[in-house]
Amino acid sequence: MRMIRELDATEVRVLGALMEKEQATPDYYPMTVNSLIAACNQKSNREPVSELSETEVVEALERLRKDVLAWRSDGARVERWSQSISRRLELDAPSKALLTLLMLRGPQTPGQLRSRSGRLHGFSELREVEDTLRDMASGEAPLAVELERRPGTKESRWAHRLGAEPARDVTSVAAMTPTPRPAPGPGLSERLEAVERRVEELARELARLREDLG
Repeated sequence: MRMIRELDATEVRVLGALMEKEQATPDYYPMTVNSLIAACNQKSNREPVSELSETEVVEALERLRKDVLAWRSDGARVERWSQSISRRLELDAPSKALLTLLMLRGPQTPGQLRSRSGRLHGFSELREVEDTLRDMASGEAPLAVELERRPGTKESRWAHRLGAEPARDVTSVAAMTPTPRPAPGPGLSERLEAVERRVEELARELARLREDLG
């Protein structure tokens, strides 16, 4: 994996929007500057919601282009842009989807990431999200980090490590171990059998009472 510099908040939002649209709406990718501005500033699936100007987006694109993190299509009637950070970071489909969500919506729990990833990548179960996050948090240039669990919460949140995101409350990667799953409770058939046994016991007790009463 090739190292990249720390990104500012505008660059993170621009790259996140490009990555999202590439995965979710490939027919409209690469993107024009106007469509990219709209994607950066859309009200849904963005935390926080931004109000980036054309100048801010264009300047961010030029900085990213110089670092070969974004690419401008030449020769087209309308200028279009695509991202190349996923190639630079050698992302597979699961890690690309999770990194996109973390860039656009900030720190999130594995459960939130799975519920929000449907348009980008289909995770079969929560454990697949957790395993991908741990892979992203390993190595010499980690892309994700687990934050300390907030009081009263059951799940830890995860954040990206590309910059423009507070690295406070970080849990050591070495200390990360899979959370043991609770032992499964009795299934439906077992519960039905228990109810049937209890009904039989009550029936026998009722019969004895009838015999005692004559």
